[in-house]
Amino acid sequence: MANISFEGDAYALERRIELTSNSPGNHSVGRATYSKAVHLWDKASGNLADFNTHFSFVINSEGNVTKGSGMAFFLAPNGSHIPTDSGGGKLALYSAYLKPEFVAVEFDTHQTEWDPKDLGDHVGIDLSSISSSITCNWTLNDIRNGGRIETWIVYNSTTKNLSVSVVNGEESSYTEIVYCYLWQKVDLKEYLPEWVTIGFTAASLPTLFELHEVYSWDFSSSLQLPENLTNDHNQTGPQTPQPAPIFSGSRKNNYLIWIILTVCGILLLLLGLAWFFCWSNRTHRRGSPASMDVELENETGPRSFSFEELAAATNNFDDAGMLGRGGFGRVYQGFLSDRNSNVAVKRITPDSQQGLKEYAAEVNTISQLRHRNLVKLIGWCREKEEFLIVYEFMPNKSLYFHLFNNPCLLTWETRYRIALGLASALSYLQGDCDQCVLHRDIKSSNVLLDSSFNAKLGDFGLARLVEHGHDLATTELLCGSDGYVAPEYIETRKASKETDVYSFGIVALELACGRPAIFKYENNGVKCRKSLVAWVWVQYGSGNILAVADPRLAQNYIEEEVMRLIVVGLLCAHPSPLRRPSIGEAIDILRGRAQLPVLPLEITMPPNIATHHGNASAFSGSSSHSASGSGQGEFSGNNSSTQRSTSTTARSATIE
Repeated sequence: MANISFEGDAYALERRIELTSNSPGNHSVGRATYSKAVHLWDKASGNLADFNTHFSFVINSEGNVTKGSGMAFFLAPNGSHIPTDSGGGKLALYSAYLKPEFVAVEFDTHQTEWDPKDLGDHVGIDLSSISSSITCNWTLNDIRNGGRIETWIVYNSTTKNLSVSVVNGEESSYTEIVYCYLWQKVDLKEYLPEWVTIGFTAASLPTLFELHEVYSWDFSSSLQLPENLTNDHNQTGPQTPQPAPIFSGSRKNNYLIWIILTVCGILLLLLGLAWFFCWSNRTHRRGSPASMDVELENETGPRSFSFEELAAATNNFDDAGMLGRGGFGRVYQGFLSDRNSNVAVKRITPDSQQGLKEYAAEVNTISQLRHRNLVKLIGWCREKEEFLIVYEFMPNKSLYFHLFNNPCLLTWETRYRIALGLASALSYLQGDCDQCVLHRDIKSSNVLLDSSFNAKLGDFGLARLVEHGHDLATTELLCGSDGYVAPEYIETRKASKETDVYSFGIVALELACGRPAIFKYENNGVKCRKSLVAWVWVQYGSGNILAVADPRLAQNYIEEEVMRLIVVGLLCAHPSPLRRPSIGEAIDILRGRAQLPVLPLEITMPPNIATHHGNASAFSGSSSHSASGSGQGEFSGNNSSTQRSTSTTARSATIE
């Protein structure tokens, strides 16, 4: 670690960095910084650097509940040192005497007087102040056991966007996986000089002991130049960042991270172009067939495929490999030899104007999104009047398939993990993107399952981007699927965060009860249809809430979790949008961070739940699944014919 400088109690130990003392009972502060100055912006040209960094670290309280104070990744003026009186919650960053300049991402493990009340452990962005300008709750972590934490920080000098992604936990336990996503627009030239020091800082107290260990670190910057070189006055703009591994506890990991950072840089460039073209076209053009062509020509994604490539991958779109069929096209299983992987290829019907609009919406939307609980976009193709989208292949089909076609029984642990995964995806769409993404078609057949039965939300054909705090403008067609559409949307035709939360509530009830959103039953020989949410509310009111749990589970579940999932489902599917929780509040209830709310024992269901939830002809619905619930995930391994609800005969639903 010749390129790492240590200060305070920081030191190197067995190919890792220890930032603070490993002995309890001491005040300890430490810093580890890159030994070379980093060129953040160029005074001559005014260019500001793009940069990205990835690091793997551990905060370990060695089983102690009381812990502190945390650590941070920081940028500070070149030559910066640990300030006087900067221990404890000041994280060796801040001193009231000096008030130093810095920009930092903090991992705070102890509540202090300058933190928001009752926030607890959190990730925050600090701008020359130890009081974070923006935070993400991080209370459910594995610090007591020293779980490994992965962090990615990316700065885009064009948009001035500083984004942070944090992941920790084990794949095998949904209760331990924690994700934090936060971003803030900040002009770094307003906070930092041309040349900066970068690195890590940490602090602990005698009574609040924890270890702070960094295992690997990569950093790349578009203006990274040797400190003693003269600035190139002919440079007209930032150059492509070159990954610069600083150190790694494993040479193999170092190589892999180099590859990951390179790919991430390319993807960020492509996603930025996609966002620009999407915004520009929506602003200046309003969806006529001519403007549709222009918008599609500006599509961009992870990779552009030729039609010949996709025809070869799908055996010339052989019906034997068809996964699903909808009103606007078909989905085929394919194999890409260069990736050595299966994919799902959606082929849009050429003469379908609505299908082409959904193609544009889907590529424009999902190309900007990255989350472990969203179906991954592999690429797209527009060639020879052909419109195709390529997605990752989901071998375990859809949630609907496993809940209602009985291929195998999903255990309670798997169901609860799926609920949390879907909630995490919705939280990302509603709060962690530059614009709010309204999906408008959340249902169990659009919740796809990977090889480990992790949930991935798919089918963004009806999705729309809106500014945060705004609803979608009124639409002529009612989009969505029978049984999952919020009552106020049926009346107003305005989609909102609350309408997507309603759909999530219905899926939560399906997971708990093992019944579809609209299920059939016989009453004196007459076939009727019943709303799941109305039926569950009646059982809740009778005090017999566990009676609605899926009987196939044979009570092999955790009762408290069943109660939480059912109550969250009812609360999210409340007839009044004002009474529904935010998706973040729903997650807190599911994870046990908030008390289980008490719901009214009786509730009046709007008439449109009884009438519209059987009237599929009112819906512009989904491109690949039937409203009655027979649909499968369009990127999943199921050879079935499915269809959106566009022309089904209207029938009324009976609710007891």
